[in-house]
Amino acid sequence: MAGLGNPFLWLDVFAEAPLQGNGLAVVLDADGVDDPTMLAFARETGLSETTFVQSATAEAAEEGADYRNRIWTISGEIPFAGHPSLGTAVAVAIQGGVESATFTQQTEVGLQEVDVVRSETGGSGPEAWQASVHQEKAEFGDLVAADRVAAVLGLSVDQIDTRYSAQVVSTGLPALLIPLRDLEALQACSGDPAALGELGFGDALNVYPFVFDVPTRTVRARCFALDLGEFEDPATGSAAGPLVAYLQDILDVDRVEIRQGVEMGRPSLIEARMDSGRPRVSGRVQVVMAGHANLPA
Repeated sequence: MAGLGNPFLWLDVFAEAPLQGNGLAVVLDADGVDDPTMLAFARETGLSETTFVQSATAEAAEEGADYRNRIWTISGEIPFAGHPSLGTAVAVAIQGGVESATFTQQTEVGLQEVDVVRSETGGSGPEAWQASVHQEKAEFGDLVAADRVAAVLGLSVDQIDTRYSAQVVSTGLPALLIPLRDLEALQACSGDPAALGELGFGDALNVYPFVFDVPTRTVRARCFALDLGEFEDPATGSAAGPLVAYLQDILDVDRVEIRQGVEMGRPSLIEARMDSGRPRVSGRVQVVMAGHANLPA
């Protein structure tokens, strides 16, 4: 099939079965693809993120990078994201014909190790993988008052769990973590783009309301952001990492299982744990389709 364009895969990440989790388009062999074309193709897919695999820069390659992962939303390029890290590594493994590997990806925030292994079983077909990314060390940022985060989510203040603070935490892409009182509050979230913009953190901010069940160490979450086409994201690894770091900081909890995307009809499962002082975020990756992308030179 030579001459048909760039190899291309469509994957569902943090998905227990195909057509769940968060969709990702991966364009391989993308050294010759320029930035305007990347943005145009990301808008063509309409997904929360689309990635382009390029050769690592000379400096990054010397430090051990296997490839450069360019991550784009429909608004522009972002420095890091979770499900594009997992899915892109799986695409690289498939292209290379390997069934397990540890890759080092280059992103705008540095180098991250991504582990991938093809699943032996799982009941969802032969093209299922398990992957994890070892994220950057969490940086703890601003606390945000309950009334301000309630406005962003279209909630009343009494629906915010004020036992804990809403806080911006980042492992490469900032997430505003907002604890809620119960699942009813989570389901009532509507997301207000105007109120989110008024927070002053810019477009590249994931707003991550969550409900944490302490005994079972399970989380139900949603994610809203200004740079997403539908404003809500079904599975957000770049927020799951900050969340487990936050929970370790306030409750000494170092491992959680996160359910997200339920309200969107795209159920996802994310596992997050602390590993050597940094979050490791894991999940299943399903291959939906493969082919070639005919992109202009």
